[in-house]
Amino acid sequence: MTEQDQIFMQAAIALAKQAAENGEVPVGAVVVKDGKIIGRGCNSPIGLNDPSAHAEILALRDAANNIGNYRLVDCTLYVTLEPCAMCSGAVQHSRIANLVYGASDLKTGACGSVINLMAEEKLNHHTKVKSGVLADETGQILSEFFKQRRLNKKPGQ
Repeated sequence: MTEQDQIFMQAAIALAKQAAENGEVPVGAVVVKDGKIIGRGCNSPIGLNDPSAHAEILALRDAANNIGNYRLVDCTLYVTLEPCAMCSGAVQHSRIANLVYGASDLKTGACGSVINLMAEEKLNHHTKVKSGVLADETGQILSEFFKQRRLNKKPGQ
């Protein structure tokens, strides 16, 4: 793990915490090009009434808008949780060069935990993946969020 990985994952963690404050599952993402953040996103499917409003999708959209191109060549996506199949597909379509994520997602992770779309040889683009960056911290944020949800759940819900 490089110092740069830690710095940009911390930026994604700040966005994950923002998502939690909004009542969303705490996932944050940033897109980086040439050492600068060009796109940001935090989970917002509830607030936006949009099932595709995952942190990664919003960060990719923000980056594409900021550079005026949907192809995010030579960019790195930092995300606090392993992307799902939808987000992994968007990463590949955007031509992200590198994906760095924190915690693995053993239920819906599509970068090796459940399936590995990034390693599918039949696909025409292959993003390099680095996992486990600040995984303890990113995993703890998720664990605390769901623990609080269980504690606040009323009987019969």
